[in-house]
Amino acid sequence: MTGVTRVLVTGGAGFIGSHVAEAYLAAGYEVTVIDDLSSGKKRNVPDGAELVICDICSEEARAAVASGKFSVLNHHAAQTDVRVSVSDPQLDARTNLIGLLNLLEGARHGGIEKVVFASSGGVVYGESGSPPYKEDASKVPLSPYGVSKLASEYYISAYSHMYDVPAVSLRYTNVYGPRQNPHGEAGVVAIFGERIDRGGPITIFGDGKQTRDYIFVEDVAAANVAASEWSAVGAETVDDAAFNIGTGIETSVNELAAIMVEIAGVDVPIRRAPARTGELQRNAVANDRAARELGWSPRVKLEMGIQQTYSWVIETAP
Repeated sequence: MTGVTRVLVTGGAGFIGSHVAEAYLAAGYEVTVIDDLSSGKKRNVPDGAELVICDICSEEARAAVASGKFSVLNHHAAQTDVRVSVSDPQLDARTNLIGLLNLLEGARHGGIEKVVFASSGGVVYGESGSPPYKEDASKVPLSPYGVSKLASEYYISAYSHMYDVPAVSLRYTNVYGPRQNPHGEAGVVAIFGERIDRGGPITIFGDGKQTRDYIFVEDVAAANVAASEWSAVGAETVDDAAFNIGTGIETSVNELAAIMVEIAGVDVPIRRAPARTGELQRNAVANDRAARELGWSPRVKLEMGIQQTYSWVIETAP
């Protein structure tokens, strides 16, 4: 790819998207953000980035992609709550599939040279084997949200082949870090951090032995820049154009709580609650392909990332 100077980041006022926008700016890109601010915040948009407030399903969003002379479309805007996808799968599909197609239609008319898509290494693989999962592991999504993420990868692959728009999907594990919403369904690090700052209790569902692969948001942002500069030549399948973005390390919820309490230096009560139906018991992804082809590997250790996240929680607490 040549002349990579302008990037459009959808969802760039959100938790992950705002860090991605920052990383692009630091790498010398010109950055425009599209966000409807339904969950993102204006204050998250980094200085130097232009903000366009609109819905990704709108004609305005499609026109922005088509006419903005962008080299890269980086797509992070999404409906991300698994519970919402279960209770209202049509809403999930409207945002995650119709919104994506709207942007892709703009991309094929706008000379986009690369599409980078934020997928999921948790909901896409489900529990199809023993972690850490490689990119070619079986795909068994267990929720409408997981289905929409996997379907998005196939739509992007189809557009790549039909219209010669190279694309790459980044399958994130559990992303954490500053700016994460402590009031949502996901984001256990932010949720625990806020509860610890308030004196507890921390709620652990089930026996707490369920594991996740926690990846710091700045490492995720770096992966997006690397993916934007990756050549997609020869990518025939969705797995060929996908990279796992995680640490490959399983950490149980019990272990996470203990680490966070130790870092905070306080003693808070632990409350046990019934296991949540459908919750994955184990998850982690292998990142050797990203290391080999993108030159990317995570740099921030869990304890260091938690320290930075907890400091942010304290600084921003009301």
